[in-house]
This record gives sequence, structure tokens and C-alpha cells, in this order.
Amino acid sequence: MHAEQILQKAETDKHIMIANRRDLHKCPGVRFELQETVSYVKRELEAMGYTAQDCGKAGIVAMAGGKKPGRVFLLRADMDALPMAEESGEAFASENGYAHACGHDLHTAMLLGAARILKAYEDEIEGTVKFMFQPAEEIFEGAYDMIQNGVLENPKVDACMMMHVTAGMPFPAGTPLIMSPGVSAAACDFFEIKIQGKGCHGAQPELGVDPITVAAHIVLALQEINAREVSMYDQAALTLGMLQAGEVNNIIPDTAVIRGSLRTFDETVRANIKTRIQDIVIGMAKLYRAEAEVIFGSGCPSLLNDKDVSDSVARYTKELLTERGAFTTAELAAMSGGGGMKGAGGSEDFAFVTREVPGVMLAIAAGTPQDGYTFPGHHPKVRFDEAVLAKGAAIFAYSAMRWLEEHK
Repeated sequence: MHAEQILQKAETDKHIMIANRRDLHKCPGVRFELQETVSYVKRELEAMGYTAQDCGKAGIVAMAGGKKPGRVFLLRADMDALPMAEESGEAFASENGYAHACGHDLHTAMLLGAARILKAYEDEIEGTVKFMFQPAEEIFEGAYDMIQNGVLENPKVDACMMMHVTAGMPFPAGTPLIMSPGVSAAACDFFEIKIQGKGCHGAQPELGVDPITVAAHIVLALQEINAREVSMYDQAALTLGMLQAGEVNNIIPDTAVIRGSLRTFDETVRANIKTRIQDIVIGMAKLYRAEAEVIFGSGCPSLLNDKDVSDSVARYTKELLTERGAFTTAELAAMSGGGGMKGAGGSEDFAFVTREVPGVMLAIAAGTPQDGYTFPGHHPKVRFDEAVLAKGAAIFAYSAMRWLEEHK
């Protein structure tokens, strides 16, 4: 198996990947509601000769290799879209009110492309490559659901990797950025604060308990966590994105609701801030004669990149694309004179997988601003350069085969 063969196969199959991507782009689903996407991916896998198995609420698992004894390397692609209307102007744009504005359609198309490559070289695989097609990444529930339903077992997974397309990077489409060992994506916790006051007429505030006043004090008090309780050496983003209370201007309402998110890189900092949110909310409500509770919803830990897998995949991508065709975050930091790159402020529920088995995250350039790819992910007008697909599929396939070869 040679890098040139893998690249050539990917280029030969590029038109199929583009067609896959566009088909998936037209029919996005969200959360675990991915009936059309799941049916499409299963049909494509089965047409290649794979057995596509259901895993959890809407996940799919398939495997290549297994003809030779060896370890198991997992490749993951997320399949869900965002609950927003698309404004990209693409001829194949979604019209169902949802949008693949984070590029998960490209991730799925690249993994289907890798599956097609690996099927062609299946006899050479020194072990097994497991494909993980995952739902509900955007709500941080899909990876955990698939883990609970055995995606990392039967056969047991030894290492893993994922890729995420990024528009607006100043590199040619298909240039990978391999996350160096350590944390590369923040932990995330979504939460809701429910405040119970006592409604009354606005002209008689003494007869009620104003939840809006309580909410205002809670909002201000929570800002002190970052200002006075987080070390300058740590990072945390505590965002309050919604405050909802009342409907008319002369009635004090019964309740108020605040919704927010917390992102951290360090698990100890994460736990401490969550405790302080609880303390402040309950204490502030009591101070003003109200009651309150904090409800933490879906979330995920920080994504941890394993040194062996990160170093190995960095080496493989450079074998495949040449030394100047791939970079690690540490190399980019050194070139820019930075003191190291901790990672992106965004979160990724692949973190659940990397907490169970060693793995690595890659970002892959999918359109430069000079070429018109100016909008970021999660924007309704975002577009991605489909030139990324062939290289992404080749990186998936080659990295899996090389890791299994070196770790047999």
C-alpha cells in the first residue's frame, strides 16, 4: 500500500464524494432525527459491500478489514445539521428549514469516500477499521449514545480519529491541521436557571417577589466568576444567552428563565465553576426572597489528543501530502511566534470517545477567504470548498492503514 495509490484512488472517486455530499446537503436532519441521512449512508455502504449496523438512536457502524489479525482503528464522521435556514445560494441548498452549516455533510461524504478506498485495499489492512457515523453532535449527545450502545466494543477499539472542515482558513483546501497532544476543544455545559418569584400588580410590588430583579442580580453576580474566581492561567467562557420573563409592562411576573453555556479546557476549573453557578444562583434568589434552581443539560468534556496517535497521524499526513502539506498546531504556533495553542473555544462531543480510547482531532481547510469562502461555520451563508473531499478521504484511509500497520 502506497500513499500515491491512496491519493489516486481518492481523486478517481472525487466525483462520487461530491455527489454524496450534495445529496446529503439537500436533506439535512437534526439531533437524532436523521431518517433520510441514515437511510442514504446505509445504502451507500451496502452498495460498496459493507454490512451497515444500527448503533443507538441513529448511529451507523461498519467495518473494513478483519481478514488479518490486528488492532482496531476507528474513524468518525458526524451526520447532523443545524436547526437554521440556509442562505448559501448553492444550487443544492437545503429547503427544509435545516442547514449543514457546520460541514457535517462533508465529514460524512469523506468517510464514505474513505470506506470506498479501504474496500479496494481491504486485503492489505493489518487489523480492522471501524466506521462511526454519528448523530446529534451539535447537542453533544450522539457520541455518548453510541458509546453506551457498544460502538467501542465488538471488536474493541484501540485508537481513533476525526476531522472537521473549516472554511476561511488561509490554506489550500484539503490542508490538514493536526491537533498536538493535549486538549484541543473546550468542555461545554448548557444550563438553565429557573427563578420562582410571586407575581403581582406593578403598582403594588410589595405584595410580590420580582423574579426579574432576581435575574438581573444573578446575571451580574455570575460575571464575577471569571473576573475574580478564575486564574489568569486558566480559560473559561461563561455566556448567558437568554433571559426571559414577563409579557406586559405593568405586571410583575411569577417566573424568569435564564439560559447559558459554560466552556472550559480544564476539568477541575469546569467542576468548580459549575459549583459556583449553583451557589450564586441559589444564594442570590434566597437573598431576594425567591427560589431558584440550576439545571445542567447536555454537555461534553474537553477533547484530549493522545500523544502517540497525534504524533503518528501527523507523520502519516506528511507522508501522504508532503512535509509542507500538513501542519500540527504546535508547528503553527512556533511559526507565528505564539507560546502554544491550547485549542478552539468550540466544543466537540468526540471528546467522549477520546476519554475512552486514545485519539486525535484534525481540522481540515475547506476554502480560503480569497476564493470567496468568507463566512464561518454555523453562519447561514457559509460555503465549503468541495476540493477538500478527496484529500480528507485519503487522510482518513491512509492514517488508519498506517496506524494498524505500525501497531500490529
